[in-house]
Amino acid sequence: MGWGTYAAHGALTRMKLKLFILETRPQFLVLSVILAFVGSALAWNQGVFRLGYALLAGFGLVLAHIAVNVLNDVFDYRSGIDLATRRTPFSGGSGMLPQRLLTPRQALGLGIGSLALAAPIGVFFVYLRGLGLAPILVLAVLFIVLYSPVILKYPWPEWSAGVGLGALPVLGMVFVQTGSYDGPAIAAAVPPALLVHNLLLLNEFPDIEADRGAGRRTLPITLGPRGAARVFAGAAVAVYVWIAAAVAAGVFPAWTLLALGTIPLTFRAIRGAFQSGDPDALLRGMAANVGTVLLTQLLLGAGFILDRLVP
Repeated sequence: MGWGTYAAHGALTRMKLKLFILETRPQFLVLSVILAFVGSALAWNQGVFRLGYALLAGFGLVLAHIAVNVLNDVFDYRSGIDLATRRTPFSGGSGMLPQRLLTPRQALGLGIGSLALAAPIGVFFVYLRGLGLAPILVLAVLFIVLYSPVILKYPWPEWSAGVGLGALPVLGMVFVQTGSYDGPAIAAAVPPALLVHNLLLLNEFPDIEADRGAGRRTLPITLGPRGAARVFAGAAVAVYVWIAAAVAAGVFPAWTLLALGTIPLTFRAIRGAFQSGDPDALLRGMAANVGTVLLTQLLLGAGFILDRLVP
């Protein structure tokens, strides 16, 4: 085999690797990193933090998130949704399968492989920290496997994303560090649950017709765009009410009120939800919503850290 053949083979391998990376939708994996940060920051606030545990558990969380993204892509493609939906920077899948850059079998292998790599990490922490972690891991796997083929067929499927990719990661990260769940941990899991619920909800607006054709029963379909926008607004406001109430009750430190700094972004997201008939307005709202989801949690975690750093 000559040098030219080796070079061509290497270029092909690099191209294939790039396609697999793009299939994971890496820009959305930031959410998992921030969720890991929130849980770890709370544990650090409580005086218990092990960097090695945080990094390993965070890596497992990212692998699980990759499985969610990729398996959702596979199901959407096989159901025909990805062929009918209008892709945006925030919704509509990776585009790898409709463009035939990867085969469904390759994507399925990537999704299952990511979940298989995450499993030993979960088993390790169950062995190390106790069986109290097991229910969270079992629920997480069920959400990953059942979300697209089953949960989306029932009304209000968005709750499962909020729980599975919002609340459970925070609770799991706290348990990995502390070996228990306490009041602050449960309270800290609520804002991420509401935020991730709303992240999915607003991203469903452009897919109403495609989702309806596949038999899905998302809130924009069952309640209509206006009704879904009201649910979105209610959940968005509830995030800030919850944080303020937790501070008033002494469950969260006062520094976590920094998270209220994203209220202007949230108002833009709410405006986009109520103007979903205008594609440009909806897109601006979706962009603001991504900012809200990520920055609110980042500031919440920063508040837990600052509470110990600043007298």
